[in-house]
Amino acid sequence: MKAARFYDRGDIRIEDIPEPVVEPGTVGIAVAWCGICGTDLHEFMEGPIFIPPCGHPHPISGESAPITMGHEFSGVVYAVGAGVDDIEVGQHVVVEPYIVADDVPTGPGDHYHLSKDMNFIGLGGRGGGLSERIAVKRRWVHPISHAIPLDQAALIEPLSVGHHAYTRSGAKAGDVALVGGAGPIGLLLSAILKAKGLTVFITELSAKRKEKARESGVADHILDPSEVDVVAEVMRLTGGKGVDVAFECSSVNPVLDTLVAVTKATGVVVIVSIWSHPATINVHSVVMKELDVRGTIAYCNDHQATIELVEQGKIKLAPFITQRIQLEDLVAQGFDTLIHNNESAVKIIVQPRFQPAE
Repeated sequence: MKAARFYDRGDIRIEDIPEPVVEPGTVGIAVAWCGICGTDLHEFMEGPIFIPPCGHPHPISGESAPITMGHEFSGVVYAVGAGVDDIEVGQHVVVEPYIVADDVPTGPGDHYHLSKDMNFIGLGGRGGGLSERIAVKRRWVHPISHAIPLDQAALIEPLSVGHHAYTRSGAKAGDVALVGGAGPIGLLLSAILKAKGLTVFITELSAKRKEKARESGVADHILDPSEVDVVAEVMRLTGGKGVDVAFECSSVNPVLDTLVAVTKATGVVVIVSIWSHPATINVHSVVMKELDVRGTIAYCNDHQATIELVEQGKIKLAPFITQRIQLEDLVAQGFDTLIHNNESAVKIIVQPRFQPAE
């Protein structure tokens, strides 16, 4: 079968590899669509980061480069291993793509996403969504309704990142939120916030990203810091109160500064983006306003609630798909687009198997 394999920085190859073995306790999935994540792009440009370098196997998966990539994917079950009795061949599914030790509990209240040596399917080994087929342990497989198109279902994984950030914030219906940055995660997080009944402000410079925020309907107000004083405008719109919660989705320090400035006393600032460089924060404002500053990473028991929001029609994912490509075009039309024309792409999704139009 065909798969996208990461060898080293700038070196991803489309190769023929053996099909996975569907072992006891696993589910065989024919991959329908797989999104290209910002993490994948960082691996291509700067890696290996999450991917274990050649000769340095991951302590849980036992694998190192070359690694099959892809962790945002949907598919159809084609086989179930012995002991799996609650999933059937033909079901549509998405995957919560974790690699954690077998003895790590994954029930309600368990912080398995913070467990020792945690990594992700499609980065740390165990196959990946940028291949025709994959076998995944049952506990990571989430059935979805056939009413969700499989191309849109590939966005449930990044949407779950937004759901976890929302959960970490403690926000509730009726609150006002400011999202700093309208990249893929910022937009999907905003969709979660709107579905949960919040008023959403977005601050963003990019004309194309502002257009996508308007088109998708995920923001009540879109503020461009090159056109308005964001702090003054937020204060005007909130009657001088400020926002209840703010989400940093840009890894840009001036954005973080703005969020701290506009968050109300006793409000919450959530750091969503992964920073590859040091940041500063106005500690005086944090202290004087008794702000909570919280981090969030990935997701933890968020997939089911996220899937339900999509199944109930509270979130429409179609507007966020900006390009569909074939696996053979992953680098030329996928990674190169994200490198040279990133603002035009919210989510590029890849079809590992070519399927001619009917």
